[in-house]
Amino acid sequence: MRRRRVRPPVPTSEFAGFRFPPEVIVLVVRWYLRFALSYRDVEELLAERGLEIDHVTVYRWVKRFTPLLADAARSCRHRPGDRWFVDETYVKVAGRWTYVYRAVDQHGQVIDVLASTRRDQAAARRFFAAALSHGRRPAEVTTDKAPVYPRLLDELVPEACHVDATQENNRLEADHGRLKARLHPMRGLRRLRSVQTISAGHALVQNIRRGHYELAVDTDPHLRLAAAFTELARTV
Repeated sequence: MRRRRVRPPVPTSEFAGFRFPPEVIVLVVRWYLRFALSYRDVEELLAERGLEIDHVTVYRWVKRFTPLLADAARSCRHRPGDRWFVDETYVKVAGRWTYVYRAVDQHGQVIDVLASTRRDQAAARRFFAAALSHGRRPAEVTTDKAPVYPRLLDELVPEACHVDATQENNRLEADHGRLKARLHPMRGLRRLRSVQTISAGHALVQNIRRGHYELAVDTDPHLRLAAAFTELARTV
């Protein structure tokens, strides 16, 4: 009896099966992450260009493709610096305050973000575990005076110098403002996952624009983000 040869599955793009081509989908996601637009704002801008795309479709594309683009970019990312500035900001989700842990290095690279319903040691531990996965252990970590940090840093990065002076974190406070400006049009947030997705996507956009990825390196800085998203779309 002859055996049939089993062919390996043919890899397919994540864009397969969608009505619109990857260039349109990536444009929509990029616009939404880069600018302080609502889903309906994006819908209107697309309509002016002859593209009838419902705001619900925009929402679904952003939620689906933002993590995929971030994952595709991970191997192109520069290692973080050795001085970290860590702090939390907050937004309302379903009427309750939600915390967003963020860290940037001395070069302005956003190291990681984590949305959490709690501001406690467990959340801080999850955040630092993710941040430390990016290939660089800090020599210095600046935080506010929250009591969870000294013990946690002594455990996770005992070699790092810990600076717990609120005024030293002005760099990160200013960076929080950019994220909040992006989240402001998203009134009536209902899910923690939405905050996490948009915060991570916003960090990706900021880091690309600041030159922290080996993407579109020879492109005009004003066009770098568009060129980088085009490169990433080919690998998704």
